[in-house]
Amino acid sequence: MRQLLSALSYFSIFFAPFLFPIIIWIVAKDNYIEGHAKRALFSHIFPFLAAIPLLYFFVTAHSLGSAVGFVILFFVIYALSFVYNIVKGIQVLREYA
Repeated sequence: MRQLLSALSYFSIFFAPFLFPIIIWIVAKDNYIEGHAKRALFSHIFPFLAAIPLLYFFVTAHSLGSAVGFVILFFVIYALSFVYNIVKGIQVLREYA
């Protein structure tokens, strides 16, 4: 059950990226589950935190090429975060298998 809840915290990027890890983090009494829920929550929030400076640079960009570059950079960061969550979810499920 511990691995399932921990893995679902990472896999929640598909269905409830912010809500599910917060609920698990608050409700769980197990340090193992809480730790994974916190890491999953941060990995869901990180791309949007990274988007704040990218948004600033996007607005102040002086050319279309640099603006497109910032948008591509955001999507690369988001895709890496997405892949990280899937990999971590699988790793958690395989820990005790």
